Amino acid sequence: MGMGLGDRLKVTLFGESHGKCVGALVEGIPPGTEIDLQSLYDDLSRRRPGRRGLSSRLELDECEILSGVYEGKATGWPLLMLVRNSDVRSSDYAFLPDHPRPGHADMVEGVRSAGSSDPRGGGSQSARLTLGLVSAGSQARTILENAGWSCTAHLSRVGEISARPLIELVNSDRIDDAESEMSRLNCRDPEAAPRMADMIRRIRREKDSIGSVVELLIQGLPIGVGEPWFDGIEPSLARGLMAIPGARAIEFSNGFESSKMRGSENNDMWVPGPEFPQLEGADTGDADGALGGRSTGSPIRVLVHFKPPSSLPREQFTLHLPSNETKPLKVGGRHDPVIGPRAAPVVEAVAMLVITDLGLMGGFL
Repeated sequence: MGMGLGDRLKVTLFGESHGKCVGALVEGIPPGTEIDLQSLYDDLSRRRPGRRGLSSRLELDECEILSGVYEGKATGWPLLMLVRNSDVRSSDYAFLPDHPRPGHADMVEGVRSAGSSDPRGGGSQSARLTLGLVSAGSQARTILENAGWSCTAHLSRVGEISARPLIELVNSDRIDDAESEMSRLNCRDPEAAPRMADMIRRIRREKDSIGSVVELLIQGLPIGVGEPWFDGIEPSLARGLMAIPGARAIEFSNGFESSKMRGSENNDMWVPGPEFPQLEGADTGDADGALGGRSTGSPIRVLVHFKPPSSLPREQFTLHLPSNETKPLKVGGRHDPVIGPRAAPVVEAVAMLVITDLGLMGGFL
């Protein structure tokens, strides 16, 4: 089963949405690395359900580290990071497996497992398992910070409402007030966040959902991080980020616009730098952060596009398997009307895991 990510730093996810627990087995944290419990708490808090206007599932998300730590430092042996589920409501999924939801993996997972899958809340396909990614990523952060590298993500767009580019916002003070729209939505733009919140409230009243975009900014990498071909920065990030439930497209640098540009517009020329050559536009975030799968020394900008959540509180029509007829289905449960706010810390965690892995592979870390 494809539940693992990474080579030198490897993360294997486990658990089910309505099972006893979810978590991750993390292999490859160098011995002596400080285990940052505050970072673990902060990152899980940004991802946790129960925020006003989003999923009302109330989970404490208190992570236990059951192995691989002694006196506050990693031993070099696997870390087992586990969170117990405490607020499941499996009766909301009593219609499964007879009436698979549109836009979900219920049907394909049922066929794959010959009827032996756990359908409650999506089982092992659930976004609940991203908790393991965030837990693991919180400990990769320490390794990156020691090298002067960083990965930052925030909610960039909801529907047609967009925030300013993250490179303009990343050095601004973070809002610690958990009730603020910026904090609740994981959006660093103080002007865009309230407008996004208004749109999300309107969508929720209409019993619908909406698409969103998370922007990721990777900074501090020297020239050359990344491996050839399939282990390059872009392929590695794309593989990890596209595994996040609901992700539908990834853009690097000029992204979709590149296909409409001329080479003379898209190319970045090399110019003298303070210590090493650098790309023109490196300071403004306009330059390409990776070429040939390896870092250029410029910031790496990534946009991750998420579809609207498929579970809606309004009636939809889909196949009823016992009767082989299309019948109405109103999905219960506690679901987010938009993915981006709670996906932002997941995008950040995946990026930290991938970049740390590539840094270790190339001998940079």
